[in-house]
Amino acid sequence: MATRGRPRTFDPDAALRQALDLFWERGYEGTSLSDLAQAMGIASASIYACFGSKADLFRQVMELYGATAGAPPRRALDEHPTARAAIHAMLRATADQITRPDAPHYCMLVLAAPTGAVENHAVRELLADIRRTQVTAIKDRLVRGVADGDLAASDAGVDAAARYYATVVQGLSVQARDGATRAELEAVIGCAMAGWDALTSARAGIDG
Repeated sequence: MATRGRPRTFDPDAALRQALDLFWERGYEGTSLSDLAQAMGIASASIYACFGSKADLFRQVMELYGATAGAPPRRALDEHPTARAAIHAMLRATADQITRPDAPHYCMLVLAAPTGAVENHAVRELLADIRRTQVTAIKDRLVRGVADGDLAASDAGVDAAARYYATVVQGLSVQARDGATRAELEAVIGCAMAGWDALTSARAGIDG
């Protein structure tokens, strides 16, 4: 009878949460495998056995991040009856998440690996792909607004507005990382929403 492998002596979910906290605090390249092993309370060999390489672990961390810190802004897009209310709520939920007292003040999608070594290009592309899905989610909500009749934007206007509000989301993260308070971010959101009518008019994206 084959001998079974030694059973795990750690909780993979708890270890993944510890990895998330460390990557969030230090970024991808600022986090070494030995740092991860210490934070997760397991040997490096156990990290490889359970999660794969450092890059594989980071992908799983980003899935957890998306399901936790990334969830409120996504829900905001779905739960509000008009496109304007949904976008406003998404921006406010983003500001709430990136100024939480119990977490680093930035979005991992924006700042966990903005630049770095050539060999980590795949990690940066992973984050870029996720950011592209954010643009798509915002655009889909605006398209829904057009279908519902609460927006009159052209296709070009919808695309431009989606990219604009995705850029605001990313900018909020940079501002928070640089020390902006929740009240200061709210002022930025107010400015962003003040341009709603011009951004989403029937002629937006066509003229100019």
